[in-house]
Amino acid sequence: MTEASFIHVSTHPLVQHKLALLRNVTTEPKKFRELVREISMLLGYEATVDLATATVAVQTPLAKTKGAKLCEKVGLIPILRAGLGMVDGIWELMPGAEVWHIGLYRDHKTLQPVQYYNKLPVTPTVQVCLVLDPMLATGGSAVATINILKKWGAKRIKFVGIIAAPEGINALITAHPDVDVHVAAIDDYLTPPPVEPGDPPEGYIVPGLGDAGDRQFGTA
Repeated sequence: MTEASFIHVSTHPLVQHKLALLRNVTTEPKKFRELVREISMLLGYEATVDLATATVAVQTPLAKTKGAKLCEKVGLIPILRAGLGMVDGIWELMPGAEVWHIGLYRDHKTLQPVQYYNKLPVTPTVQVCLVLDPMLATGGSAVATINILKKWGAKRIKFVGIIAAPEGINALITAHPDVDVHVAAIDDYLTPPPVEPGDPPEGYIVPGLGDAGDRQFGTA
């Protein structure tokens, strides 16, 4: 029997403060990248609260005491390209984490994910996988990535994003009810197909922040 997903929306004041700056249309790429890294670090802290530990002996300058040591290896799986900006923040928390890249892009006509890169090893080398993508819009890329990881043999997977749409949340937990979701905000809806010239493209999160990849890499 599969466990039910848990949707974790961070209420931490630092996350919410930095998210407001991230959304702002005047935030330049350098600052945008810094904010993505900082928010990712805070979300990564929350997402790893249940990692297993083992008790170890520690010698302090004054006496012996008991401490804790992580006994699960973590893998970070950024969905290219926007997910790249989330890696460094979480990596600072867990410098021993492995990073494996999966490249997917969303076809703007069908809104379906198309895989173009996968460099996973033959068999899993970690016990916990954190899938990283700033925007959970339609959910297609997240679902496809988790499909790949499960086929690879990953047993424990979490999704860590920054902003999600209700449609993306529903798609992800329907396809993978055993995957926990950690985000900074769940926004209102996805943009519908454009009707008039100048309407925003279909499938963007509202209010959102635009295209997270373009805003990180200055390609808007």
